[in-house]
Amino acid sequence: MTSLTDRYLDATLRSVPTGRREEIANELRASIGDMVDGRIADGIDAATAERDVLTELGNPAQLAARYTDRRLQLIGPEYYLAWQRLLIVLLSTIPAIVGVLMGLLEATVADNAAGAIGEGIVAAFTVAVQIAFWVTLVFAVMERLGTPLNLPEWSVDQLPEHPTERDITLTDVCASIVFLCLFIAFLPWQHFQSVVGPDGEPLPILDPALWTFWLPLLLVVLLASVALEIAKYRARRWTWSLVGGNAVLNLAFAVPAIWLLLDDRLLNPEFVDRFAWLRDGGLDTVTRISVVAIVAIILWDIAESVVKARRSAR
Repeated sequence: MTSLTDRYLDATLRSVPTGRREEIANELRASIGDMVDGRIADGIDAATAERDVLTELGNPAQLAARYTDRRLQLIGPEYYLAWQRLLIVLLSTIPAIVGVLMGLLEATVADNAAGAIGEGIVAAFTVAVQIAFWVTLVFAVMERLGTPLNLPEWSVDQLPEHPTERDITLTDVCASIVFLCLFIAFLPWQHFQSVVGPDGEPLPILDPALWTFWLPLLLVVLLASVALEIAKYRARRWTWSLVGGNAVLNLAFAVPAIWLLLDDRLLNPEFVDRFAWLRDGGLDTVTRISVVAIVAIILWDIAESVVKARRSAR
């Protein structure tokens, strides 16, 4: 063999454990010799035959991986679907939640309304990157160690009786329920643990007088919305009864919220006085943006449910 084969063997063996190098070198050298001799017997000159054989064997690093049964992927097919499902669920909920919370914290505690959106976006992006990195790292380590996932084996019994598409996915339902639960938790949190007032006591964001009727009403509406999300998932698709219930709950939340906003009764007057940007015309801007956002979200949600219900009824 010429130096070309020696160079090929050297490039291959450098990725092979030391204890197996001699064994693989002898096997590979013999295999290359047999392949070259076969081509020479067919009338091809020795130099061309050797080059063709080495080209056919391919990249030495890939050949070494095949000899040592070493995987050349980060996440293999056995783990890929579980990795993908988990990543989708986490990325569809956690970054948005953290972003909203950090934005609220920046807008209230730090008295920085302008930087609140940017702070929320940066926080959400950072969390998304961290989730993607650590989840991928864990699955990559499991792949290398051969850790079993112990997932139930698939069988034809798991096939749906009717091969219809699900309009309402588990990911969407989980994201909605998480958001609703955070909103439910925010109402008491803002009253007891939010901004610190001048005397060191918690300063509620919403007017405490609303606890006599309006805030309990909104809590009931939010809890009913969680129940609606569960009902939607069990139904697998939008029905006209679900559309009606969704519209009623949307209006039951939006109408009081908009009315309280326009009547300057939603925010705590002491909270407004605490921040100069709210006192100096910022409250009107917040009210207008909030009303427009609420109306747009409600109309979009109702219209989307109607469209999906009509599509499901066909």
